[in-house]
Amino acid sequence: MKHPRTLIAAALLALLSACATTPAPATIADTAARTPQLSTLSKLVADAGLSDTLRAAGPYTVFAPSDDAFKALPAKTLAELAADKQLLKAVLSYHALPGKLLAADVKPGQQKSLQGANLALAKAGSFVTVEDALVQQADVPAANGVVHVIDRVLMPPKK
Repeated sequence: MKHPRTLIAAALLALLSACATTPAPATIADTAARTPQLSTLSKLVADAGLSDTLRAAGPYTVFAPSDDAFKALPAKTLAELAADKQLLKAVLSYHALPGKLLAADVKPGQQKSLQGANLALAKAGSFVTVEDALVQQADVPAANGVVHVIDRVLMPPKK
């Protein structure tokens, strides 16, 4: 029979090696970069200079427009965003909230975005909406918060 310390050491070694092969959760910026349906968002986050923010400790909640949501925007709007980095940064910051908000915790009402304007959140059964967008995929985990994939691009109110 093996010595109990040997068994404990072997169990610890097995546990540590299992942990070492499990990848750590990615940040919100890296999660977007790794998600095929968020490739447009990932590129625009980099263009706007928001990658470092979305890799910071947070936590943040990001309502991430899918590639199809960006395709639905008028070409003129996309051109304006590409030409004006401040506008792009404002639009993308409007999709983010400080703190981690899981779909189950959404309460109807207003939440202040990182951009500064309020977002209207609502929930009916398992359906969550933000402004006029529907959450298509909720609670995508990230090391510094959570991502909810939405079906449209939100535009902040004009000041």
